[in-house]
Amino acid sequence: MRESGESPSSRAAGFKSAESRLRFLFIGLTLACSWLAMQWVHEAGHLLGAIASGGEVEQVILHPLSISRTDLAANPHPLIVAWAGPVFGVLAPITIWLIAHAWRLNSTSLFRFFAGFCCIANGAYIGLGSFDAIGDCGELIRHGAPLWQLWLFGAGNVAGGLFLWHGLGPHFGLEPRVRRKHLAILALLLAGMAIAGLLLSHSA
Repeated sequence: MRESGESPSSRAAGFKSAESRLRFLFIGLTLACSWLAMQWVHEAGHLLGAIASGGEVEQVILHPLSISRTDLAANPHPLIVAWAGPVFGVLAPITIWLIAHAWRLNSTSLFRFFAGFCCIANGAYIGLGSFDAIGDCGELIRHGAPLWQLWLFGAGNVAGGLFLWHGLGPHFGLEPRVRRKHLAILALLLAGMAIAGLLLSHSA
């Protein structure tokens, strides 16, 4: 009598293939969420810097398909506002990670991954952007910030971000086995930030 159905080896191969697809999706969602969240935190820094220095915010652009920016109608202290974005964009995620670490939360590794991501993103933006004076770098240079400060900030934060990632192990702090509920949470978080960014940008 012949047996029908898949062999144990083919079932195992199919399971591994499904796991690989889920993990690929998990990594993609994690990176997309990190990118949007990094921009939200960065612009929050500009917003706080503007408020603290007596500036007047005209609009904040957080469109998910464009580079974020904060436009000011009045900016009496442009250096404070320009530096506030990348500085807050690094310090806030690190602070959140340290709090999660102190409270021994299960998601501590993800907060560490995000902190490293923000350090690398902001550091590369300021360090490399100084060569073409793009975005915040152009504002900093035009208002007297010496290039060595931008390079020091860039190099220090890229190195710090890589250090944070280095301690995460072979899975980069991500779950070794992907759970569908984690995919759902990341998808909802991504959709929420994207929709909020669209609404905010449309109302500007």
